[in-house]
Amino acid sequence: MNTPAMPHPQCVWDIRAQLGEGPVWSTREQALYFVDIVGQAIHRLDPASGARASWQAPARPGFVVPASDGTLVCGLKDGLYRFDPRTGAFHRMVEVEPEHPGNRINDGCVDSKGRLWFGTMDDEEGTPSGALYSVTRSARGLDLLRHDEGYVVTNGPGISPDGTRLYHNHSPAGLIYEFDLATDGSLSNRRIFARVDNGYPDGVVVDSAGTLWVGVWNGGRIERFQPDGTRLEPIAMPALNVTKVAFGGADLRTLYVTTARKSTPDDVLARNPQAGSLFSLRVDVPGQEPHAFPAA
Repeated sequence: MNTPAMPHPQCVWDIRAQLGEGPVWSTREQALYFVDIVGQAIHRLDPASGARASWQAPARPGFVVPASDGTLVCGLKDGLYRFDPRTGAFHRMVEVEPEHPGNRINDGCVDSKGRLWFGTMDDEEGTPSGALYSVTRSARGLDLLRHDEGYVVTNGPGISPDGTRLYHNHSPAGLIYEFDLATDGSLSNRRIFARVDNGYPDGVVVDSAGTLWVGVWNGGRIERFQPDGTRLEPIAMPALNVTKVAFGGADLRTLYVTTARKSTPDDVLARNPQAGSLFSLRVDVPGQEPHAFPAA
């Protein structure tokens, strides 16, 4: 069982983001990236040196993931963009959902085959216009495929260590779905994997033992589920809105946690003044090796 070695999370960047999200570890840089969706910013932390950097995005960024050439792939409101942190430049790679101008891209991850998985959502969080997509690089370019739809707010996705299962959230319903993931990237047999009460399941990450780590929005905690759905002891966080975790460090045993100040009552902020900041703690079982999206 994966349990934290430190009883209390430590604040490693007192940034107090409005909507901190999407932490992801860059193996190439040995650094952590994450976004502030409402603040339209991308942030980078080098844990070894303590160096920090931030860039403004041209629209709300849902996620960033490393690409194989040292750039990043960023999900903005209207599509996937290549972002070069060396220059700060954004270049659109593929348009997403022009037929749904009220939607935006939310959470994403890259699997061991180099496929990028991400979800879309209604930016007003009221209409089930969101969907789950994958993007694969082929000889033709970028192949965008819609796998599932009917979501108000999507979160995740996360992939099992053996690459045979994909987890994805319908957050307002409190549901974590599990799909069978075939080697060709097709999904089937959607079923309910777990339900989250007293809050809403936000981002999902799966560690090397197959345990799901789920940030809980309006729940002040991280939930954990074994591969068979057994619920483990949650980890309390000093923020009401816990959005997502990422495993980083040379041994992938440092857990980084993003949080948000958005929609937090003033009395709760008074008790948790660092809400919206980036936290970390050490864990016993490492995460999975991060994967980069193929640049070409």
